[in-house]
Formats: sequence, structure tokens, C-alpha cells
Amino acid sequence: MNLRTQWILLVLLLQSTLTYSQQVSSDILQKRWQANWIGVPNTSPDGYGVYMFRKTIDLNTKPQSFIIHVSGDNRYKLYINEKIVSMGPARGDLAHWNFETVDIAPYLKSGKNILAAQVWNEGEFRPEAQITYRTGFILQGASSNEAIANTNNTWLCEKDNSYNPIRFNVRAYYVAGAGELRNLNAQTKSWQSDQFDDSQWQKARPIFPGSPKNQLGQFGTMSGWMLVPSQIPQMELKEERLKKLVHKEGSIEVPANFPEKKNDLVIPANSTVKLILDQSYLTNAYPQIVFSGGKGASIALAYAESLFNASSSKGNRNEVAGKRFIGRTDSLLVDGSSNQTFTTLTYRTYRYVQVKVTTQNEPLTIQDIYSQFTAYPFQLNASLTSSNTEISKILEIGWRTARLCAYETYMDCPYYEQLQYIGDGRIQALISLYNSGDDRLFKNALNLIDYSRQPEGVTFSRHPSFTPQYIPTFSFWYIGMLQDYARYGKDANFVKQKLGGVRQILEYFKNYQQADGSLKNVPQWMFTDWVDNAKDWRAGMGPMSPNGTSAVLDFQLLWAYQVASDLETKLGNKALALDYQLLIDQLKNTIRQKYWVKEKNLFADREEKDTFSQHTNSFAILTGLTQGEEIKAVADQLLHNSTLAPASIYFKYYLHQALIKAGYGNDYLSWLDKWRENIQMGLTTWAETSDVDKTRSDCHAWGSSPNIEFYRTTLGIDSDGISFSKVKIEPHLGALTQVNGKIPHPNGEISVDYQLIQNQWKIQINLPNTITGSFVWKGRKIQLKEGVNTFKL
Repeated sequence: MNLRTQWILLVLLLQSTLTYSQQVSSDILQKRWQANWIGVPNTSPDGYGVYMFRKTIDLNTKPQSFIIHVSGDNRYKLYINEKIVSMGPARGDLAHWNFETVDIAPYLKSGKNILAAQVWNEGEFRPEAQITYRTGFILQGASSNEAIANTNNTWLCEKDNSYNPIRFNVRAYYVAGAGELRNLNAQTKSWQSDQFDDSQWQKARPIFPGSPKNQLGQFGTMSGWMLVPSQIPQMELKEERLKKLVHKEGSIEVPANFPEKKNDLVIPANSTVKLILDQSYLTNAYPQIVFSGGKGASIALAYAESLFNASSSKGNRNEVAGKRFIGRTDSLLVDGSSNQTFTTLTYRTYRYVQVKVTTQNEPLTIQDIYSQFTAYPFQLNASLTSSNTEISKILEIGWRTARLCAYETYMDCPYYEQLQYIGDGRIQALISLYNSGDDRLFKNALNLIDYSRQPEGVTFSRHPSFTPQYIPTFSFWYIGMLQDYARYGKDANFVKQKLGGVRQILEYFKNYQQADGSLKNVPQWMFTDWVDNAKDWRAGMGPMSPNGTSAVLDFQLLWAYQVASDLETKLGNKALALDYQLLIDQLKNTIRQKYWVKEKNLFADREEKDTFSQHTNSFAILTGLTQGEEIKAVADQLLHNSTLAPASIYFKYYLHQALIKAGYGNDYLSWLDKWRENIQMGLTTWAETSDVDKTRSDCHAWGSSPNIEFYRTTLGIDSDGISFSKVKIEPHLGALTQVNGKIPHPNGEISVDYQLIQNQWKIQINLPNTITGSFVWKGRKIQLKEGVNTFKL
């Protein structure tokens, strides 16, 4: 079976088994498993290694159902009769180690069946987001009918000695894993097939029985992994073709349609050829290469978001001439056989792929090179149509960025880190709801962040993460994420269960509040935003007074108390909400006394009143500390005072909300110059920082906030109650005269249509059944009923 057929079958299986994750019996969740975690004898328990496991089972008849639960550490791929049927586990932590549930009956037959698993541990080269205990694999049948498949010493195993890591060294923070060196001369071929002779393989070594997190018993869990069923679906897989050849070195004839179309590319003997292939947009994918001959040859595949100028800047991403290629690399040592195939253990992120081939005495033929796109399986269920084509382009790039930054968790970036940071995650999660309506990754993120909360109360800044990192201000954004889910999600009880954690977080910050409520000397990295060329902004932290106080921090604490008070009022303890209100009133008085500079119509960043930023003054509006004409005065400074420390593409999410609250929402399209610059520079996803030329990452979904605001602000569709039970629609159309769109809603969808015809607006609004709300137009409020609402204004 060829590589393409295997991946197509996997795609079909993943599409057909999404419901099985919910079909987990109480025995699996409450009792010690009969299956054991297994490993390969005489191998390192935690070092780099790739391992092969096999089990033969005989069946009298082809079963109608054969459900299994499967997991591994670090990762696994499971094959049934040579067909890949599951990949995982979804990332978590040791106290919440995910297992996947799959019905493998479609891939079984009467008679002899081969279950095979490839398991790998990247050891010291593992991604930072990969928590690990030790190398292991486990497969548990769902009932006695499937117990024949349970992992124990009847499984056979060996180490795959064809793998070695290639460390990727780059002058940036990179923690997404190593490349692969594959010596195909040392590989074990066809080891997943029933024709393979495994008589010389070792018996697997049982480590200990599988233990669900909810296991009952006086001794508690008996293993390092506390197993829980994955709450997210398996990842999407879709074939994707590289679009064009953009650079060639070496003497070689390249077919005109290579690589977009399958065609043989022959590399002559005793030659070196280098090709740069352009996907034409950034992607996450498993590269696939099929080749024959070329004994003794080497193939190196390198992956880059963009190429670099001599000055280490990036320039226009569409340009490659005269630039350097720097990227994570996989390298193959060729054994000379026919129809050799290679794909990576984990996906790669790239726009450009560099293929370097060095042959010896035989020519090598590349028969095909393509990829399998992968991401969390979000479906785009929102749309917006207008005469402004720029809006469509920004939405397209924003959605691609959001897709690439969503896998088994949200990720800050897919190339460099793959870490679920709370600051990024808050924006990403709301994009998920506004654009897709799928809340599973959102809830998964809230769970993981809550799991990271420490005994003193504060959460980690990112989770899962092998190395703990604290950004205390991100715990505030976690509280905001809960409020976002309470407003736009469909499971209010889920939020109620998290309120105890919110209380603990705020208790943590009380330890650093002075008598006047102001924060002082909060430890760890108090990140707010990446700000360049502004006085006393260092490593993302705003200016602070020598005594350890800061308006930026006090405002964020004030905002967190306000959000927590709202959650307690609507879902929790109303008495506690009143306690929070006393703290809110105190902080408002303190902030105004310490930081307000009347003659400037600005709040200063610190008590010395010598630095000012868009961040502090955005918070002043968002927290309601400015009222009446003062809001307009502060907003005018945000719009026109070029001396303020500027918000980056990330923090513009909050700056824009402040300006909208101040009444400037009709100007939203005029605030998107940073996004226009990204487009002009050839990016197909949004850059990490405002310095587009020298940004580290070309793909950060925290810049995709227009994929929220085009719907929430321009079309005006917003929640006005818990679980979107009420709707508020207040459009800010600016110069648009014809625009329509829709978003998903927990009860269906909301659609709007605005048309200006002969100086009169024709408006139609469709609401789901049982949902009512209000339409706000130039200060006038009109009640909306469920179903179709039409009127002219």
C-alpha cells in the first residue's frame, strides 16, 4: 500500500470515529486497566528513540465493532493491517494524560490481523509543549470482546535504529522540536505487515497497568500517567500540493509543472541539486516524498516560513532571490531501493521547502513530493460579503493564521514554540466561536489553564509546558476567557465549575496589594505587550516606579475584579461580587489619584507621571474609569498622540475595543494599517510583532482580531446575555453601503443584511429560535424577535 493511500484511509477513519471519544464505559474510567503500559527492554526510558510494537490476533469472523482505547508517551501512530488508524495522544499533563478511542472494526478481517504501533520519545529534543514521564505505549480493549488486543508481554517490539535527531539551531527562542536523520539502510521494512517475520523480536516489557484518573482504591494511581479520555476530535488531514519551483541550483531538467503535478524528477548520478519550492502560503503539514534508486544518495528537506536577507531581515515574503534559507531540516540516507517513502513523525510548518539532493554513482528519481495539511478540524461557519475586497482578504489571512495556531491546543505560533499562552489563547478562543462555533478547543484550553493553577493561586502563563513559566498578568486574561465563554459559549455550568479558581487567582494578587489597593512588587514576568522604542518598556513589561508600582498593572487588576464581579453576579456568589465591588471602587480612586494627568487628558504609566502609553489609556476606557467628555478626550489622545508607547498588532485588540467603546467604531477600517502592511510584505498569516521586517514568527493568531471585530463591530453582532441568550446588534458600517454576513450561534446562526438604497437603509436580521434581543442604530433601540426581522431606517 503506497503512502498516499495510507493517509487517505486515515483521513476517512478520523472523519468516521469522532464520536467514539464519548463512548467510554465507566469501567474504563473508574477501574485499573487490564492492559499494561509497555516498553522495549534494555532501552533508555527517557532518551531519544523510535520504537516498533506488534501484536497478531486471530479472529473467527470480521467484527461489527472493535473499540479500543490507546495512548503513548511521547507520541504514537497506530496501524491495523498496515493502515494507519490513529495518531496521538492529544497533549496534556501527567495528571490529565489523554487517550484516544477508536473503533478499528473496519480495518479488521477474519483470520490473522496485525496491530502495530510506532512510538517515539524525543528525549532532550522534545518540544517544550510536550510533557513526558517515560517512553511507553498502551492499548486497552473496551470490553472483554476486545481484550485480546490489550498491551502486555504478548506484544513484540524492537527499537528502530534508523532514526536520529537533528537539532535546529537558530538565533531566536525555538522550542518546537528537532529534525529527523533517517538512515534508510538501517530501517526495518514492512514491519506492519502480516508477511513480516517477527520471530526474532523481543517480548515487550510491561511497565505497570494503565490507571484512569478516576481510579478508586486505597493506593490511588499506580502509574505516572493519570489517564483521561480526550475531549477533542482527531486532527484534520488533507492532501496539499506544493505550488511552484522558485529557485534551482545544479544541472537538472525540471518538468514544467513540478511540483504542483505528480511527475518524475531525475537527479543525475554524481551531482548535487538544490531546489526551493513555494507552497505560496504558510501551512502546517506532513511532507511526503516518494523516490527510487540513488543508492548512497542523501536528501535534505528544510522548512522555512520565509527567507532572510544578509541583514537578518526578511523583506517581502514573496521574494527569494539573494536571500538565505534557514530552517528546520530532515535528512535521508538513501538505500537505493524502489518506491521509497518518507514522512515525518510530526508535522512541519513552512511556506518554503528546500530540497537538496546529493547522488553518488546512481541517479535518483523523485516520483512525487507533496504534503498532508493538518490542524484542529475547525469548519468555517461565518461569512461576510461586501463591496470592500480588502475585508475578505483580511478575513482569509486571519482564518488561516487561526487555523495554523490551533492543533491539539491553541498555539502562539506553529513554527517556533507551539505553546498555549493565555494572552494569545483569549483572542484565539473568541475567533473560534465567532468563525466556527466549535467550542471544544476553547473548553480544552480553559481546562488546561485551570489545571496549571498553582497552590498559591496563580496559573502558569502557558500550559502544557515542560518548563513552568509565570506571567501573572495572563491569569487576568484567563478570567477574561471565562467571561468570554460565559457570554458566547453554550455551557454556563462549565464556567460555574471554574469560579473557585478565579477566587484563588484574585486571592493571590491580594497578597501584593497595598492598603490603597495598588499592586506592588508582584514577582515574575509582568508582560503586557511587545513595545519597541518606548521609554522604560523592557521585555514586554511596562514602565514601573522604583517602589514596584505601575498603572498598567493596577488597571489590569481593576479589569479582572470587574470581570470576576460580573461572573459572580450572574453565575456564582452575589455576596462575593459585592466584596469585589468595594475593591473596584477603591482601585478606581487610587488609580485616578496616582496616575491621572488632567492637562494631558491622559493616565500616566507610573506615579512619576513621565511615561504614557496606549495600553494604560485603553484600560482607562475599558474599565469605565473615564466618563462623559473625558472618554472622548482620552480616545482623541489614543488616536492622534504619536508620543504614546504604541500597542502592537496583539494589543490593538484592546486598543480597538476601547476606541469602539468611546464611540469611534465607524472608523474601524481606518485602524488596520498594520494588517495592510503585512499584506504588502507578502505575508499569508499575521506576523508576531509590529516590526514586520524583523519579526521572529510569521504566524501569530493574536493578530487575527479582525476575524472577531468584522463580525462583532462592523456587522455589530454581539452577545447580550449568558450563553448568547440575548443578542445586541449595533453595526458600525463606516463608508460601507452594502454588507451582509452571518456567524454561528449555540442555537443556530445569526445573519444580518444592510443595504443603503436611495438614502434609506434596508435591514434584515435573522435570529435563531427562542433568541431575542435589540438593534441599536444611532442611539435608537429597536426590539428584535426570534426569526426574521426587517425594517427600513
